[in-house]
Amino acid sequence: MLLPQNAPEAWSDRERLWNDVEAFETRKDAQLAREIEFAIPREMTERQGIELARDFVQAEFVDQGMIADLNVHWDIGEDGMPKPHAHVMLTMRAVDENGFGPKVRDWNRTEMVERWRERWAEVANERLAELDIDARIDHRSLETQGIALEPQSQIGAPAHRIEDQGIEADRAEMHREIARGNSERIIGNPSLALDAITHQQSTFTRRDLAMFAHRHSDGIDQFNEVMDAVRGAPDLVELGRDGRGEDRFTTRDMIEAEQRLHRAAERMAGRERHEVNDADSEAALARAEERSLVLSGEQADALAHITGGRDLGIVVGYAGTGKSAMLGVAREAWQAAGYEVRGVALSGIAAENLESGSGIASRTIASMEHAWQQGRGMLTSRDVLVIDEAGMVGTRQLERVLSHAAEAGAKVVLVGDPQQLQAIEAGAAFRSVHERHGGVEIGEVRRQREGWQRDATRDLATGRIGAAIQAFDTHGMLHAAQTREQARNDLIDRWDRDRQASPARSRIILTHTNDEVRALNEAARGRLREAGNLGDDVRLTVERGERNFASGDSVMFLRNERGLGVKNGTLGTIEQVSAQSMTVRTDDGRSVSFDLKDYDRIDHGYAATIHKAQGMTVDRTHVLATPGMDAHGSYVALSRHRDGTDLHYGRDDFADQDRLVRTLSRDRAKDMASDYERADPAQRYAERRGITFRERVAEIVRKVVPERLRSMFDGRRPSAERAPDFDATRRPEREEVRLESAAPARETAEDGRTALRKARTDALVRHARAVDAIFNDEGAGNEASPMLSRELADARKAFDEVRPHGWRDAEAVYVKDPALAREAGGGQVNRAIRALQLETEIRTDPSRRADRFVERWQKLDRTSQRQYRAGDMSGYKATRSAMGDMAKSLERDPQLESILANRKRDLGITFESGRRLGLELAFNHGIDLGRGRGIGL
Repeated sequence: MLLPQNAPEAWSDRERLWNDVEAFETRKDAQLAREIEFAIPREMTERQGIELARDFVQAEFVDQGMIADLNVHWDIGEDGMPKPHAHVMLTMRAVDENGFGPKVRDWNRTEMVERWRERWAEVANERLAELDIDARIDHRSLETQGIALEPQSQIGAPAHRIEDQGIEADRAEMHREIARGNSERIIGNPSLALDAITHQQSTFTRRDLAMFAHRHSDGIDQFNEVMDAVRGAPDLVELGRDGRGEDRFTTRDMIEAEQRLHRAAERMAGRERHEVNDADSEAALARAEERSLVLSGEQADALAHITGGRDLGIVVGYAGTGKSAMLGVAREAWQAAGYEVRGVALSGIAAENLESGSGIASRTIASMEHAWQQGRGMLTSRDVLVIDEAGMVGTRQLERVLSHAAEAGAKVVLVGDPQQLQAIEAGAAFRSVHERHGGVEIGEVRRQREGWQRDATRDLATGRIGAAIQAFDTHGMLHAAQTREQARNDLIDRWDRDRQASPARSRIILTHTNDEVRALNEAARGRLREAGNLGDDVRLTVERGERNFASGDSVMFLRNERGLGVKNGTLGTIEQVSAQSMTVRTDDGRSVSFDLKDYDRIDHGYAATIHKAQGMTVDRTHVLATPGMDAHGSYVALSRHRDGTDLHYGRDDFADQDRLVRTLSRDRAKDMASDYERADPAQRYAERRGITFRERVAEIVRKVVPERLRSMFDGRRPSAERAPDFDATRRPEREEVRLESAAPARETAEDGRTALRKARTDALVRHARAVDAIFNDEGAGNEASPMLSRELADARKAFDEVRPHGWRDAEAVYVKDPALAREAGGGQVNRAIRALQLETEIRTDPSRRADRFVERWQKLDRTSQRQYRAGDMSGYKATRSAMGDMAKSLERDPQLESILANRKRDLGITFESGRRLGLELAFNHGIDLGRGRGIGL
């Protein structure tokens, strides 16, 4: 029994409550109560399920003024599977200390049912994520989801008991009837099940299929029939095993959707109809410089790529790299060339951020598609459509947009980051299109003002969560507490001090769940109330329940409303509030007034979920870590700031920092059916035989040429008298990190710097041309000529004279990105210089070299496991041989070996034999160092 505030305590007795309700309702046709039922995820324990049900009922019903009689049933079905569910009996009238008041008509509104369904899905999914349970529920009706099955009611324990007594229970029979009907539909048409399963995931396992069959069948016999029908469905496609060794399946429909997506992308990538001339581009850049916006080399490359003629542009950018600023310059260039520029994103706030950051008029993809269905706003050949946060768009939705654009002859620019929050619907379409067609990458982080913070963002973007968290810890931004509650209090203390010290700076509190957001909002608001920064409270009932609002309160809008000009996630500050209306000054400076009876989707805005923060930029963030977070959410949460972020956690959630890192490093990236060889066997077969598809040539070159390059360079090392052998552990007397570093002291300062800078640039260009020429010969299947080999040796010598180790660092760069050799050889040296500097830092900084060693070792280990499972024994042996060479290299590098001794877990060393690290690596991974290859299997 759960009672709201001021309700008589006597009503905590169930019998007393319902007798009083019946006595109070004098009309014979009066409705005495409302009954709500909801299924509890069976993946939870009984204790977890009861806590979830109690929390939901308290927040959604009791806090709104209802008395709730909650019953949780943990029934076991005939198949032995649990069928947990909850029944809630709710009172219909307002309650105070004097008893019942008038009936609350709003509680009977039809839209309240949909709201409760939505909130139950949100709360349950948040709790599942917190508990690290890989299961989710969907509140939408099956019809809304496009699933041709009838929704089922829940069978309660009382109905089971009545049936046991031989009395048929209407509800139990209705449930069974629906289950039988759905089961018969599936048996007759198994594609119904396949469509439903692949709604939010491109591939699935046998367990996923069994869980679905259990929900839509009546008894073990029908369950087996459903399973047999689906397993025998002609549309079912077996893909093979995933990285965890589980068999994965998909459907022909999903494969066809992915193929349509890739055909549309290929069609657009092959067309060049939207080129912007140099004059328009230069004019746009000049106007940007007048506004003090100077694009970096990477941003300029991205601008050149998307304003080029190709109808498909792809930009992958880390968080905070200035993608929106670059798009603003592109918008001006496109418009000057006579194109109409439109922007879309999956969420309203992402569309708003795109528009405010770039000036591109933007809306949600859903609203754009809705307009298309009405015959309005169709794309034309004069349109440029920019899709921001493209990594969050599901396969089917992106396919529909690209197919329409390809048919209309429009240009599409996809902008996003595959490592940030994943698509809600099935697939990883953006990642897949980028892999096939390439694009440009912006890796130079500009959002953070300090270099180490920009490095931390790059670490987050590349999955090195541990390195980022270590950096935050080193700089005093990681805070542990004994409990989550204490961590929450510490966070609010730090937020409040920051607020008082720098009131003009922007800030946001971020966490994973809505429950934590509400607690943090209330705590933050309490500090403002204590400081006297808020006006008089007005108690309002808004979409999420009763809240106190006052002038000065920070608020967040929770639903797109075109008439008000607000999006889901828009932030603002209350200027005026009454029981009927509210006026809010949004963070972009607009004053928005509305009646609460027309718009009540508003809540306090001091804290927000990480999901709402993608695309957001503030001066400082305060993050509360909870167990439901993963690598994608961590990346978003810890990269929103300009000046700093504070990460708080409780040791009741994470026993130590290692556990925190492991949880925040979990990779939950979605897959595509086409990631598996069997989804597109003809193409994979052709690629294995070297028969390339036109749009895949660049990718093949990127993958194959570096291997040839390694062997090629190994065979062309100059003799000792021409250049000393490379020794990673030996640093020159004065290491030159930058091409523009100071000239020798014997020259005058200015003239010397100029001369040395020019000499190094000339040496870089000459060496790059020599490497690129050999690339071209090797790429064509020819041996490099003696003349080219001599030129490479001479270029290396010239480079070494003006920058010790320069050619070695450059060749390490070109191995990873052969396109840079051609670019630098053509005189465009900025990107090559930055990459060269990074390679030098890695070589000369032992900790960076250790990071590189671990990264390459882990990559080779994963590759060898994948090759072994696929039966590629020649590739497997070659990879294991490379791992053996790495292990042996530690014998020649005691400094690196010493650093790596503290990272044995990262290297997969689970058993310590007391030997040198290289031997321990080989022993733990079964590598024979004597033969330099893996143990024969």
